[in-house]
Amino acid sequence: MAVINIRVNDEVKKEAESIFKSLGLNMSVAMNLFLKKCINENGIPFDLKLPNNETIEALEETNKILNGDIERKSYKNADELFEDLGV
Repeated sequence: MAVINIRVNDEVKKEAESIFKSLGLNMSVAMNLFLKKCINENGIPFDLKLPNNETIEALEETNKILNGDIERKSYKNADELFEDLGV
């Protein structure tokens, strides 16, 4: 049997242990389940994604608005918004 040592934020460890305990598991059993799931799925058992270009552009625009680099529009009601959109 092998031993793995990992560094993890104290709060993350505490919260994870609480969840595992409620499931009747300890950290060792939970980590073994994770590793076995990785093997079964031949990868990480959840999606790891980078944002697409549209999302990146939206985030950049949001930062510009928050920094005051571009003016943001606001509306008093939905009718004003629809009028501005030509709907």
